[in-house]
Amino acid sequence: MRKTAIGWAIAAVLLALGWCTTACETIDNKALPSYVVRIDLGGYAMWNIYGVHGMGEYRIFNRDKNIPKNFKYTVNTFTGYGGVLLMMGAEVPMAYDLACPVEASPNIILSIDNENLDAVCPKCGSHFNPLTGDGGPVSGVAINNKVGMTRYHVIPSSGGYVIAN
Repeated sequence: MRKTAIGWAIAAVLLALGWCTTACETIDNKALPSYVVRIDLGGYAMWNIYGVHGMGEYRIFNRDKNIPKNFKYTVNTFTGYGGVLLMMGAEVPMAYDLACPVEASPNIILSIDNENLDAVCPKCGSHFNPLTGDGGPVSGVAINNKVGMTRYHVIPSSGGYVIAN
């Protein structure tokens, strides 16, 4: 009976240590203030013009800066805190806020390095990977701070998608 109790105690300690290791390494992907996001690219025509189709292809949406220039923003279109990055992953499109989660300013915007498709902060130099589906940090201060890009939902809609939070 005593050996069984000791075995259970050891198993419980190992389980707790495993949980702490996983929980302690969690990346915060909600470091930015919460702003409304809604970009309607529903329907084949809208998606064909403004969507992304091949892995690594990306598009930026920023209502305040009128990007893309020919996109018809409506009163119901919102582009988050620093704008929205829409990028095609291996199989599905993904969307993130473009503000650097380390700097947490709507004026410090990540840019895409076209060679490796990392999202890069011009101020802190952190790199993030938007292709993996989590926008996690790859290098820089973001790794130490354990912050990643804020991810938005990309919801199928009538042959296209709606980006929302």
